[in-house]
Amino acid sequence: MYYVYILHCSNAKLYTGCTSNLKERLERDQNGYVPATKNIRPVKLISYIVFSDKYKAFEFEKYLKSGSGRAFVKRHLV
Repeated sequence: MYYVYILHCSNAKLYTGCTSNLKERLERDQNGYVPATKNIRPVKLISYIVFSDKYKAFEFEKYLKSGSGRAFVKRHLV
């Protein structure tokens, strides 16, 4: 399984990522082992979506990082 997840960061911004092990990735984000989130901790999980196909997960992550994807997140998840 592959997870696309959205975190709320201490700088009031959202971080979107993709992983095959959500629990481990969240622990790494929260403990400062991920360079992208190290300086914007604490982070809080807002939402995640599960995919069985790795490529669909990465496509959806890419979409969420686009302009229309960010608008989708603001409309439906935040």
